Amino acid sequence: MDPQERKVYLTFDDGPIPEATPEILDILAREDVKATFFMVGDNVRKYPEIARRVIDEGHAVGNHTFHHIKALGMGTASYRLDVVQASGLIPSRLFRPPHGWLWSRQWRVLRREGFRLVYYDLVTRDYSRRMDARGVVENVRRYARPGSIIVFHDSLKSIGKLRTALPESIRWLKEEGYSFGLLTADNV
Repeated sequence: MDPQERKVYLTFDDGPIPEATPEILDILAREDVKATFFMVGDNVRKYPEIARRVIDEGHAVGNHTFHHIKALGMGTASYRLDVVQASGLIPSRLFRPPHGWLWSRQWRVLRREGFRLVYYDLVTRDYSRRMDARGVVENVRRYARPGSIIVFHDSLKSIGKLRTALPESIRWLKEEGYSFGLLTADNV
């Protein structure tokens, strides 16, 4: 992303789920911010109305595999099939591997399939049992910079912290002069 532009990209991994995603969408609406949601295909299958709400509210979406599988220990053909299965439910060519890791062969195969791989440079650690909401906000304050792709999670592990940490992080970013962008196949 352009490090000269004072813009950040909020992203959410692992949803949609009814216990977290709607609350996150409500916070984003109150703060007038759009984000990119990297969705797990099986969650989209189970909760299509929440996935539809994400899109209807103007957020971008990306593929995060069908079963939230790790690339480690997976053959390239099996991994590719899981990603392709998810793409049948997720209208996007953006792809983020769970845990941020792929074998180089898997990466090449997915690129040939037309997927645009999206990583991140700021992990909030909102999923960690050792982290509280204040620590999540502190990670944003410490590591955000122009062009940052910031990863949060719309998950059960994170929602308790994000009720406080997400609006506080957004407000701090706004106070620091950041705007918020959406990830698309054209800008990654």
